[in-house]
Amino acid sequence: MNEPKLKRDPEGTRRRILDAATQQFTTQGLAGARVDAIATAAGTNERMLYYYFQSKEGLYVAVLEAMYVEFANHEVSLDLSGLQPADAIRALALSIWDYLRANPRWLSLINNENLHEGQYLARSPKLREAISPVISLLSATLARGAAAGEFRADVDALDFYVTLVAMGYYVVSNRFTLKAFVGRDYSAPSAIEAVSAMQVEMLLSFLRPASAATSLYPASAGAAAREDGARMN
Repeated sequence: MNEPKLKRDPEGTRRRILDAATQQFTTQGLAGARVDAIATAAGTNERMLYYYFQSKEGLYVAVLEAMYVEFANHEVSLDLSGLQPADAIRALALSIWDYLRANPRWLSLINNENLHEGQYLARSPKLREAISPVISLLSATLARGAAAGEFRADVDALDFYVTLVAMGYYVVSNRFTLKAFVGRDYSAPSAIEAVSAMQVEMLLSFLRPASAATSLYPASAGAAAREDGARMN
């Protein structure tokens, strides 16, 4: 009796290679990652790796693409349309910062690629396509806020997005060095809650129109500050 043939699963093989490569590139970097170790971990051979990805560098780019697309899809899946503009910004920010904390491998890959000055990411034609829906989602939220008079109308959505991500990225990616340097554990739940609340308020303060921001500080306070300045001159 003949042995049954195993069913070919090209997509499954490709996914296993990507998963194994993600682990290797996260821990070893591009230079230290070994093709044979990736193939073994994926339960396949080096020939299949080269068949799907052409080279180790091609596999590395594919891993970066997959991680960025997954990150973008997570944000686009948020339903912000039913939230008030300020609540929508808060939800988006907290979601992104939570994602960064939950995916340390992604941070390791980003840090590694920055050591390469982004040269491998620059080879990918898919990354700009991945970020566009996220920026569109944020742009629509900012436009709703501006139409309601809650937000300024001159906010650049891409700059705001980069700033929002950077706030969460720094605290997460530098959590170990921050703990050693300043003595505070920014991965502790109480620190996460306090810093996130502060960062959200900073973002919303920037978005408020000038008239709304001025109303938060009484005119008398501004006048007193001007008088103090005049006395100092």
